[in-house]
Amino acid sequence: MKFSNRITELFNINYPIIQAGMIWASGWKLASAVSNAGGLGLIGAGSMYPDVLKEHIIKCRVATDKPFGVNLPLLYPDIDQHIQTIIELKVPIVFTSAGNPKTWTNILKQNGIKVVHVVSSSLFAQKAEAAGVDAIVAEGFEAGGHNGREETTTMVLIPAVSDAVKIPVIAAGGIATGRQMLAAMILGADAVQIGSRFVCTPEASSHMSFKEAIIHANEGDTMLSLKKVVPVRLLKNLFFDKVKQAELRGDDVQQLKVLLGKGRAKKGMFEGDLNEGELEIGQVSALIKEIKPAAEVVKEIWNDFENALQKPI
Repeated sequence: MKFSNRITELFNINYPIIQAGMIWASGWKLASAVSNAGGLGLIGAGSMYPDVLKEHIIKCRVATDKPFGVNLPLLYPDIDQHIQTIIELKVPIVFTSAGNPKTWTNILKQNGIKVVHVVSSSLFAQKAEAAGVDAIVAEGFEAGGHNGREETTTMVLIPAVSDAVKIPVIAAGGIATGRQMLAAMILGADAVQIGSRFVCTPEASSHMSFKEAIIHANEGDTMLSLKKVVPVRLLKNLFFDKVKQAELRGDDVQQLKVLLGKGRAKKGMFEGDLNEGELEIGQVSALIKEIKPAAEVVKEIWNDFENALQKPI
């Protein structure tokens, strides 16, 4: 059964459920599994070299005949190579983030690619709409990973962005269940983008130790950190404590960058170093209690959504 609205029609998918393109988690296995289940799977290009992205796109196309996309941080150093690969391999959908959507949107759309841009405020949503994107992801403060400086919660952001633009809005940040999905759609969203819940699937390429840490997380176990550099929501660990102490000392941006170093996210999320790694995950980790296949996650969210829809208020 296909649910019909602006997003399902735009992407030709069954359910308005989009799997976020998370670094070190969202490879071809996860993206194809979500797409095969009726949602939209995204390959996370932010942690991939150009040749690796090419390999994942090719494998994803073999694993699914459904639409899928690539999440592309616009600040990626070799972005021109990623763009070339995406165009050459005819990826149908691209989600852009962390940069100016004007830079690449026209080029992508001229090649028949649908473009969605991630924002954290109504102002940026309007700028993205003016740049010609097909839809907006409005990501609230609860989200894992890199976050908006405004610290606007999803419940405030979604109605604000929905009122500010005419194009479809996809809600993100703090969403892992069908009830939350229904709430987001009542607030004005056409779909949801979900990250943290899909990290805890066998298909996600993130380390098992990281997945287990997520399912044991409780309320308050994540916090927005590194605000002087780039705000990022982290699961609390030894590295997080070091950052907190540095911020309390008043360390400047350069000192925090030295502390962060290189490869910290890979060390934590991909290699499983739960002490010294950067563990990016959302507040909704407190609601995630088991690791299950991506297809089951999609089915569970959709069933929960339909059950919530039938409940009297």
